[in-house]
Amino acid sequence: MKRRRIFIAVNLPEYVKEKLLSWQREWAELPVRWTKENSLHITLVFIGYVTDEEMVKICQTIREVGKRHEPFEIKLERICLGPPGRAPRMIWAQGEKNLALAKLKDDLENVLLDSARTTYNRKETRAFSPHITLARIRQREWRSLSFKPDIEKDISLSFPVESIEVMESRLLRDGAEYIVLESAPLGNVGG
Repeated sequence: MKRRRIFIAVNLPEYVKEKLLSWQREWAELPVRWTKENSLHITLVFIGYVTDEEMVKICQTIREVGKRHEPFEIKLERICLGPPGRAPRMIWAQGEKNLALAKLKDDLENVLLDSARTTYNRKETRAFSPHITLARIRQREWRSLSFKPDIEKDISLSFPVESIEVMESRLLRDGAEYIVLESAPLGNVGG
């Protein structure tokens, strides 16, 4: 039986992706694996491996949750090393704390936990820090740098969130490939 590796995410408008790519180019020489344009997103809930039958139920669940939340805006405020407070593993575009986004994430987790439709069985215990992974650090090369670059830049980039997506992550040799399986509008958007 085929199983898919899925998660729920916020996809980004093209103009946001283009701006993020321009910031990637500023640090092109770093020993990192840059995230491809079509893979830039904000993960809300990582679900893991599910069957096609479970995936259909998860898609139905996120459509129901999406209707309960109105569209909102996210503001990206800085580029930094992530995760905070630990040895750097990634370069992030970090968003400011956002109550609407936190409520949406919490609602998704609670509904998935309570639903007999899914096998989702864990709720994130760390505080949610909305971010977009711009790059994954190549650890051996990073540690061998005699001078660690200052990856810290204040930015101001806002965009509307009008839908949430169920995405599949396919793990390939040159990084993950992400495919949108379902897009669920928020509130009355699109319907």
